[in-house]
Amino acid sequence: MPECILCVGKCREKYWKDACAEYEKRLSRLTRLEIIEVDDLPERENASNADRERIKSREGEALLARVKPADRVIALCIDAPEMGSEQLANLLKEGDDRGLRTVFVIGGSLGLSDAVLKRADRRLSMSPMTFPHQLARVMLLEQIYRAHKINAGERYHK
Repeated sequence: MPECILCVGKCREKYWKDACAEYEKRLSRLTRLEIIEVDDLPERENASNADRERIKSREGEALLARVKPADRVIALCIDAPEMGSEQLANLLKEGDDRGLRTVFVIGGSLGLSDAVLKRADRRLSMSPMTFPHQLARVMLLEQIYRAHKINAGERYHK
């Protein structure tokens, strides 16, 4: 089954676009990958907590509108358990074996809404550090590529 990266915002700078395109090209021979972007809603400089929650909620609604009932959803969260590359490879293989589309969700600058976190089948942290969502997307693409190389018995993960 294909994987999907569902994210808030676009990769605007050329270097992020180039990095994503490179991993998408590499992945194209190993799996089908779909990247779905929803709008990153603007936040006023003096936004209240209630305004921020409304933005997160609206972004969450846009994300959830693109999730299918049978999807296995993995929410990327800073405060979630981490996973090694081999574990990710096993997770993707398990999804493929069960015929599940695995959807990785990357939030915007305010994070993911409670509704998205509730829908998630699993939460995953790539690091306790905070990264811009464009960099998180590149890192996730690299790890999905690495996982598929591991599952194909190829040497990339060494």
